[in-house]
Amino acid sequence: MTPSFSIGIEEEYQTIDPVTRELRSHIDAEIISKGKTRLAEAVKAEMHQSVVEVGTGVCRDIQEARRDLRNLRRSIINLAHENGLRVAAAGTHPFSDWRTQQIYPDPRYETIVEDMKIVARANLIFGLHVHIGIEDRETQIHIMNAARYFVPHILALSTNSPFWLGMDTGLKSYRCKVFDKFPRTNLPDFFPSHGEYKNYIDLLVKTHCIDNAKKIWWDIRPHPHFPTLEFRMCDIPMRLDETIAIAALIQATVAKLYKLHAANTGFRLYRRSLLMENKWRAARYGLEGRLIDFGKQVEVPLRDLMDEYFAIIDDVVDELGSREEINYIRRILEHGSGADRQLRVFRETGDLKQVVDYIIEETKQSVFDETEVMTA
Repeated sequence: MTPSFSIGIEEEYQTIDPVTRELRSHIDAEIISKGKTRLAEAVKAEMHQSVVEVGTGVCRDIQEARRDLRNLRRSIINLAHENGLRVAAAGTHPFSDWRTQQIYPDPRYETIVEDMKIVARANLIFGLHVHIGIEDRETQIHIMNAARYFVPHILALSTNSPFWLGMDTGLKSYRCKVFDKFPRTNLPDFFPSHGEYKNYIDLLVKTHCIDNAKKIWWDIRPHPHFPTLEFRMCDIPMRLDETIAIAALIQATVAKLYKLHAANTGFRLYRRSLLMENKWRAARYGLEGRLIDFGKQVEVPLRDLMDEYFAIIDDVVDELGSREEINYIRRILEHGSGADRQLRVFRETGDLKQVVDYIIEETKQSVFDETEVMTA
C-alpha cells in the first residue's frame, strides 16, 4: 500500500509579557479555553503554562498545511493580543527562568513531574513536530531506520535556541540539550521490523518504565495512535515560511525513502552512535557546521551536504507539488537559521529584550495580509 504522505504540523509557542518580555503564564480562561472555543482541538495546553501548542488537521499537501497553520498562528497571535500577551516562536526563551514558570494543572503533566522531578520542570522548550502519513506499520519502521540519517541536516535548518537563562550558550540549538535529559530521547536504534519495535514497547510497559508508547520521545517515532511517522527533532522556527519549508523537506525525504524501499534499493544505514556525532555538530554549529560523510569518512560543510540532499529528493518534489516550499530552504541557508538571526540581533544591540522583540515580529511574518489589522 503506497503511503498517503499526508502532513500534520504541531507548533509550540511562547506567551510573552509585552512589558518585561519575560515568559508569562496564561490563565486557562485566557488562551486555552477561548482557543478551544474558536479552534476546537487544534489548540491545547502544554506542561508549562507559558506554552501553547497548536496542531493542523490531516493535510493532503503542503499548500493545505500552510493555509491551516497560517490560520492557527494568526488566531493564537490575535487571542494573545486580546489578553495582553504576545506570541514568540523560538526553541528557548532568551532569558526567562524555568523556575518561575507554573505547571499546567493536568493529571498527565503532574505524573510526568512526579516521575522526573527537576528534569521535567526544567524542560521549558518549544518544538516543531511534523507527521507524515504512512499507513502501514511495517513500512513506518523501515522508513524510520533510513530517515535517521537526515535528522542532523533538518535540525541544523531549524536551529533557533542559542540562549538559555540570559546566556549565549555557544550552541545553535540548546533546546536539544535540555530535552536530552529526558529518558528515551534522541535518535532511535535500528529496528529490523515492527514486531521487534512492538516487543520493545511491550517490555517497557510490562516493566513499568512507561505506561504507554507516547512516552517514547525519540527524534523520529511511529505515532502510537495516528498512522504517521512523527519527526520531533526541530526547534520551532520563527517564521511560518521556515516551518512550511522544513515540513516540505521532511515529506519529500519520506517520499524518496519510500520510493527506494519499494524498489528494494533502500538507503544505506549507519550506526546510531555515528549519527549522534552529526546530531551534536548540528546542535552545536547549526548551518555553519561540518557534518561527517560516513561513506567517504571526511568532514563536509553542512551547506555542501544540503546540495547533495536536494539532489537526492529532486525526483519526488514535483510529484508532491512542493518545489516552491523546498526552494525556500535555500533562503534559510542564505540568511541563516533563527539562531543565527537571534545572535545577529544580540551582537548589534547587546540587549536580549530586543532579541525577544525581534522574535515576536518574525513570528508574525507571512501570517497577516497587508489588509488585515491585528487585534490590539
